[in-house]
Amino acid sequence: MKQKLERIMSCLKDSSGNVKLSLVIMGGGQFRYGAKGKGILFFLLQLSIIFYFITRGFRDIEGFFTLGTKKGDVWLGVAGDNSVIMLLMGIFAWVVLAAYLYFYVMNISDVYRMQKRLEQGRRNPTFKEEVKQLWDKKFYVTVLALPVAGVFVFNVLPIIFMILIAFTNYGGTVVPPELVDWVGFYNFKRLLSLSQFAPTFVKILTWNLLWAVTSTALNYIAGLFLALLFERDCVKGKAFWRTFPVLAYATPAFITLLAFKFMFSYGGPINQLILSGGGTAIGFLDLDAKWTARLIGLLVNCWISTPSIMLLATGILSNRDSSLYEAAKIDGAGKWKQLLKITMPFVLFSTLPVLIVQFVGNFNNFGVFYFLRGGLYLDGYFLASDTDLLINWLYNLSINNNYYCLGAAISLIIFIIISIISLAVYIKSPSYREEDTFR
Repeated sequence: MKQKLERIMSCLKDSSGNVKLSLVIMGGGQFRYGAKGKGILFFLLQLSIIFYFITRGFRDIEGFFTLGTKKGDVWLGVAGDNSVIMLLMGIFAWVVLAAYLYFYVMNISDVYRMQKRLEQGRRNPTFKEEVKQLWDKKFYVTVLALPVAGVFVFNVLPIIFMILIAFTNYGGTVVPPELVDWVGFYNFKRLLSLSQFAPTFVKILTWNLLWAVTSTALNYIAGLFLALLFERDCVKGKAFWRTFPVLAYATPAFITLLAFKFMFSYGGPINQLILSGGGTAIGFLDLDAKWTARLIGLLVNCWISTPSIMLLATGILSNRDSSLYEAAKIDGAGKWKQLLKITMPFVLFSTLPVLIVQFVGNFNNFGVFYFLRGGLYLDGYFLASDTDLLINWLYNLSINNNYYCLGAAISLIIFIIISIISLAVYIKSPSYREEDTFR
């Protein structure tokens, strides 16, 4: 967009009357140059957007700032302003305005190019020829147009909406027909400083970081260990043994989690074995089973995630250069030294981007503790337990207790934390800085 604006400024200095006409009426210059079809399309686009803003666009932008001024009353039958709908439609109005500016700039750049072609004695392509290019040289534009529009409607708009909700007081008792207001950074202040939320936020964030790092490292080490084990010549029936981790990976995760929850319950097979041996049943997932429950979560997540790392590492290890290991043997390097100096750098170089994705997935791993121990609220935590991650707390606050603004604020914090850690690790990694090392 910035480059297009700079191009417009240069166009205005030596532009013809047709270019100046397109500044006022989109498509006017194209129509004057003979590209009537394209000129009509630009003109109709301008008319439709102007019509939208006259009929409701300007009202939607006003509603974006006010979030409503008329409160509804069910008993009196007064239909007031719905602040949430006004916020959503306000976002849509800003997107339409941004799209209009983009096409406006495209319109001026296009007519300026037409002017330059004629000055150089070249012929401008007809509208029919340009349409044909959309199915030939510019086929990528035709193919990507609908997906890009879909991404904006179904991804970008909800993300912007969620981010903006974090700066309102939407939630709790403040839901339509009550009017929602902008509160700035107040929700973040509540999470970081108020006694009701801050202690819970700090505890869960600390555990969330510990969980993400530990589970990612555990899954990676276990997967790499299995891959190296099955690569050894002494292991017979490798295809058979690889089947079991793959089956564990193929089973839906929530079924595995519910199965493990039953196994560690009071009536599960583990406690039945303890009771049959004369012991006392253990509450592995009880209210006071803080670290026991956390350890079970780590092991269960390892059981679910290790096979994918194993399969990835197996494929990478099959491309190893055996001459490096032969040279290392001649130099007197043992198996452990070869692992640390040759195998690990090679595997890490190829898998670090996947490792970052695993970290992000583990940081936002909603299912593990929701299925193992969901629904528990403990003392010292506000609407949470000592095994909940930020994503679980977000769910409890927003879905179960209507603290939508706080849930949106937590989502934004999660995004910032993950982005900073992921980008910092990736930029510092050999995968980014030494791209040609293993080529």
